[in-house]
Amino acid sequence: MNSVRFIGSSSPLNDIQTATIEECAAYCKTKTVLGVDTETEGFDFTCKKMIMLQIGDRERQYVIDTRVVDITLLKPILESHDIIKIFHNAKFDYKFIKKWAGISVEEIYDTFLVERVINCGKQDYGYSLAKCVERYLGVTLNKETRSKFIGLKGQPFTVDQITYGANDVVYLLDIRQNQLGLLHTYELEQTARLENKVVKVFSEIEYEGLAIDKDKWTVMAENNVKLAHEQSIKLDDMVLAHPLLQHYNIPVQVDMFAPMEDIRHTHINWGSPTQTLELFKNLEPKLEDVNGKKLNKYRYKHKLIDEYIRYKERTKLANAYGTKFFNYVNSDGRVHTNFSQILDTGRVSSSKPNMQQIPSDNTFRNCFIAPQGWVFVSSDYSSQELNVIAYGSKDPVWLDALTRGLDLHGVCADLVFEDKWRNADPDARKKLRTQIKAINFGLAYGMGPFKLADTLQISKSDAEALIEKYFTEFPNIRDFLQTLGTFGTRNGYIRTFKPFKRRRWFDTWFPKIWNDRSMFQEFGSIERASKNTPIQGSSADMTKLALIYIHREIQESWFDTVKIVMTVHDQIDCVCREDVAEAWAVRMTELMEKAAKVIIPNGLLKADTNISRTWEK
Repeated sequence: MNSVRFIGSSSPLNDIQTATIEECAAYCKTKTVLGVDTETEGFDFTCKKMIMLQIGDRERQYVIDTRVVDITLLKPILESHDIIKIFHNAKFDYKFIKKWAGISVEEIYDTFLVERVINCGKQDYGYSLAKCVERYLGVTLNKETRSKFIGLKGQPFTVDQITYGANDVVYLLDIRQNQLGLLHTYELEQTARLENKVVKVFSEIEYEGLAIDKDKWTVMAENNVKLAHEQSIKLDDMVLAHPLLQHYNIPVQVDMFAPMEDIRHTHINWGSPTQTLELFKNLEPKLEDVNGKKLNKYRYKHKLIDEYIRYKERTKLANAYGTKFFNYVNSDGRVHTNFSQILDTGRVSSSKPNMQQIPSDNTFRNCFIAPQGWVFVSSDYSSQELNVIAYGSKDPVWLDALTRGLDLHGVCADLVFEDKWRNADPDARKKLRTQIKAINFGLAYGMGPFKLADTLQISKSDAEALIEKYFTEFPNIRDFLQTLGTFGTRNGYIRTFKPFKRRRWFDTWFPKIWNDRSMFQEFGSIERASKNTPIQGSSADMTKLALIYIHREIQESWFDTVKIVMTVHDQIDCVCREDVAEAWAVRMTELMEKAAKVIIPNGLLKADTNISRTWEK
């Protein structure tokens, strides 16, 4: 207890020493590494307050009651680039510290993110502070004490709560020390540095949020409900006209007071998978369910099934993006998503709401608006993953097409289909180009003949023949992918491109997996992921680096005129004061392309930057 210093209106026990915020600042400013943690009233930083801040090192930990103590004196320390601040899940603490203390933390080391970097790809490994403390230090945290911070309001902290908060600081330093050795062993220092730099940017994006035009969204939502209803009527009419489905022709009046034109002539509930499956079995007796791939392969065989899939798509839009979406609008009138910074490939996802799944149709995105006098400046990479494949494979045709600015899909189609392409009319060419495009982009996802057959609605044998012909024309790409697949299946992990060399582990791998026939399914999964991860992961590394460059530039030169508000895979979105938008668009493009050259030095990957009043694809 001698190492703990409590800063508040009073100490709960005499054996916990008290201190002042001045003493805390004086001690901390002499350090190069500090552990930092917070306790809060809840999870929503826009309306729940930070009630405790803990900061210190192994020798001394300061526990500050932020309900009664102003921590402004810690601003130079928390914003210093010379002092490393260790957090666990830094985004959470960052937003509360900025909201309730006006401090933007710099030089972050996040033990949560680093643990994800070290163990990327390992399922159910456990990345919580409790799991890390147990794994590295052999200590079991008392969850009951942590839960008692919720709803505390004005009650004084107990000695257990103060001790708990102080211990968290020490745990963070000890976890980091263990992680540094593993980062060195696996050559992951650069990846960890990337993630620790970009976490501040994701924190700022979540903090800033996106404003939404509720009236515009409501009109769109009502239209989606109308379209879904119209699609259900269309399905009813198709059932009535189908010779195998006449037994469904039973008038059903949904409302006894409804007009005659609203009387349905089938009793099928299109929202019921069970009823819909029963109906479709009249067309395809072997059909097992009405979800996903099993149904999708019949959509071009039966027009009714094709229209049902359209109904599901419209219903999903009506449900997911109806007025219930307003539940995600916080007390400040903005939508604040939550990013998961590291998926297995290194890609980013978002949730509550998932802004990355907002349909790219600008009907939806245009509902998100810039402040008065500001505009969106959005930049995205042009064919990012195709450029990664071209660079990795060194394929001369791809590189030449990208260098000359040609239509890569058209160039590939010309080589694969030859006279069939050259003699085709515009509609036929469009279909052939679509097939090649499916392969080109499918390479980034480890696509095989089954997936290609499903995507293009062709037979598996035709898909195999198409892939074989494709790789005959592009042997460099074939060899590149095979090399990746072989490396992953033989080593149990795969890496992204230099300089970051992010590592993804494969949990189901064992040393002789390629010789074990019983592991055929796992082998195939590892092989596909080994082809996919370097492409997707290197693209993700690039976008994260671009976020860092752009954010640093804003801090140094555009602080009051530009803010990063969103990122979706290869696109970064800013809001910018209208009078500097043109100049910022030029600078943003330069920074995007600067980041691209770190991973693809040939300079072929370009960025497209646009200015708009609303969020756009």
